[in-house]
Amino acid sequence: MSSPAANVRHKLSVSDYYRMGDAGILHEDDRIELIEGDLIEMSPIGSHHAGIVGRLTKVLTIMAGDQAVVWPQNPLHLGTYSEPQPDVMVLKPRPDDYIDALSEPADVIVLIEVADSSIDYDRKTKLPLYARNSVKEVWIIDLNAVVLERYTLPTGNGYGHCETLDKQRTVSPIGLPELTLDLGRILI
Repeated sequence: MSSPAANVRHKLSVSDYYRMGDAGILHEDDRIELIEGDLIEMSPIGSHHAGIVGRLTKVLTIMAGDQAVVWPQNPLHLGTYSEPQPDVMVLKPRPDDYIDALSEPADVIVLIEVADSSIDYDRKTKLPLYARNSVKEVWIIDLNAVVLERYTLPTGNGYGHCETLDKQRTVSPIGLPELTLDLGRILI
């Protein structure tokens, strides 16, 4: 008689994740994302975090106009086992307005995570995942330190370049340099 394998882990696929939603196991309002086959419960969103996401969405939408799509708190498809929900993404325009398929790394101009209690999770789990999937530029807005961390040059092991910007600075995505964000309007 063979013994059962110890610590066998079943990774959920994106299709499993959606079937759980269709079956009513997961609900639209659940704060859960699929990261490398694991269901991860996301931290609750406080008023400061929500306000910054709202402000970013408003400012970026006005600035981007028809040059880009500002996509707040929607999924990013990262292959078979991951579908995170970044706080804000600035995406390349598509004729279908992302109705026919979710965004993928090639669509992303810049991905933005707003972090307070989630800062370690965003840096240690999500950032490497974005790098492995070739998201070209990621900004982490650290609400605790009141700075924006800008990551560019993705590799399989992380990002080749990181800079930290305070509220006295401006920042523009590499893929949309005419969109210049005054950090004094965001970092509060």
